[in-house]
Amino acid sequence: MKQKRKRWSRWLKLLLILIFAGILTAGGINWFMIHQSKKDIETARQLALEQKGKKADAVVVLGAKVRKDGSMCLMLKERVDLGIQAYKQGLADRIIMSGDHGAEGYDEVSTMKAYAIKQGIPSEHIFKDNAGFSTYETMYRARDVFKAKSIVVVTQKYHLYRAVYDAKALGLEVKGISCDKAVYKGDKARKFREAIARIKDFGYTAVKPKPKYLGKAVPVSGNGNTTD
Repeated sequence: MKQKRKRWSRWLKLLLILIFAGILTAGGINWFMIHQSKKDIETARQLALEQKGKKADAVVVLGAKVRKDGSMCLMLKERVDLGIQAYKQGLADRIIMSGDHGAEGYDEVSTMKAYAIKQGIPSEHIFKDNAGFSTYETMYRARDVFKAKSIVVVTQKYHLYRAVYDAKALGLEVKGISCDKAVYKGDKARKFREAIARIKDFGYTAVKPKPKYLGKAVPVSGNGNTTD
């Protein structure tokens, strides 16, 4: 009985050590990713002054939920609005709307593009990335499908650290601008999931697997209507 207890005690100690090591590793990866990215996150105004007329190849707007009635959730609307602002401020003269269009009846990117056209952006300047199923895939496709070398990424700040890190790890010249005008429902849970996603993308950017879908090249220097 005594030996059993000793054995269980050893296993428990080992388990606690492994849990503690896992927490430290996860925290270290998150710290590293944030630390590596934060210097490349600015406001649209700061970036416009800094670039002095030099344009990036594209503004990349990351997708989010579209409601059943076809309207954008607040989080997505803020991203698209800031992407439009970045375009109008001259940060780039092309926009890549990247999101989920993997199922019939659900289409983030067409909703995003239609809204931007109503705000005065020429349709031919807006490219739809229909297979932007993850942040890593969006950055990979921006490089390999849309042939961008320099981008301005638009999303909320908690998400921007990973987006900027992924882009840099894939060899893109990148700046990030954040839109955080609202407190979103489920924000704490979303940030917890993001901490886990940073660990996943840390691994992806080390191995650099190809996305599920690539397809033929559609350079952003061309006409965005070809992605419709």
